[in-house]
Amino acid sequence: MQNLTRRALDKAARRADILAAALTVFAANGFASARLDDVAREAGIAKGTLYLYFADKQALFEGLIKENLAPIPVMADDVISIFEDTTENLIRALAGMLLARIQTPDVRQVMQLMIADGYRFPELVAFHYREVVTPGLAAITAIVKRGIARGEIRDTPESAALLRHPQMLFAPFLTIVVWNMTFHEIAPLDEHQFAEDYITLLLGGLRAGEQA
Repeated sequence: MQNLTRRALDKAARRADILAAALTVFAANGFASARLDDVAREAGIAKGTLYLYFADKQALFEGLIKENLAPIPVMADDVISIFEDTTENLIRALAGMLLARIQTPDVRQVMQLMIADGYRFPELVAFHYREVVTPGLAAITAIVKRGIARGEIRDTPESAALLRHPQMLFAPFLTIVVWNMTFHEIAPLDEHQFAEDYITLLLGGLRAGEQA
């Protein structure tokens, strides 16, 4: 049993090393131009060993998505399921969590790769949408419905718009990534202040009990 556990740990560690090497190579060369030979070399393994863990380059990118982006909506669901405070504080807590995640170097790099190269690979886009975007949108919808049910969010055209387009809640966090990816050297965005100002603006439009 101990030997089986050790082998499982070694296999998990090797897989993590390969993913780290893939991210280094993809970030340096772009996903489209990256070669599996370079990934294997970066990981310090034979190319044949790489194939024991990942069938092809797309499988490597899918592994990076699972490792770095897919946990975000899962974490959000976990917080939503146990959160007992107001919906406003729930939104603030989740916004803080999301900002912390996208400021993690590996997460930021995977997002940037999706933005830069994703459009060339529709199967990767579909995988990302299924594994990350769909559960993320469901979590946002659940938050808004929770707030309305508790009387903390007004049942108004604004909240109805957010239910129709839950993308609006996390779109500014994509703005953070794209802006600093493009304009960091010219006009860097204060990410914490931007997120705080956005949440203040959002909650001002949704908060119950403040109609004139």
